Order: sequence, then structure tokens, then C-alpha cells
Amino acid sequence: MNITKTLDAKGLACPMPIVRTKKTIDTLHSGEILEVQVTDKGALHDFTAWASAGGHTIVNQKEEAGVIFFYIQKA
Repeated sequence: MNITKTLDAKGLACPMPIVRTKKTIDTLHSGEILEVQVTDKGALHDFTAWASAGGHTIVNQKEEAGVIFFYIQKA
């Protein structure tokens, strides 16, 4: 998987991870992948719903040491 850009949203509470993700993904081209790092557990539901609503695809997701990583492919 080729990551185009990484967004560090660790320590931010809802809705800021989504707000920053939207601003960042808007700078990418269709098909490119954004890695987002968050610590807010609410992001698990928020990112799934946000990606689906925007037509984006979460191609992978993992959690390591309390940090949740989302890999989002832009629609």
C-alpha cells in the first residue's frame, strides 16, 4: 500500500479528527491513500460513517499502543 500523506490527529477530540481529515483528503487526488493517526476511541464509528458518506474507502485499520490508524482511499 502506498501512503500518499499522513495526518497526525492524536490527542484531538471529536469532531476535530474528522474536520482535519476532510481538509487533508481534499488535497489528495482520487485513489490516493491518507493515513490518519487518532487516539479518540469515538473515531472508530465516526471514520466509518464519514468515509461511507463521502464515498471514500477505509482500506485498512489497526490499533497499536492506543493509537488507531486508518488508511483511507480517496473516492
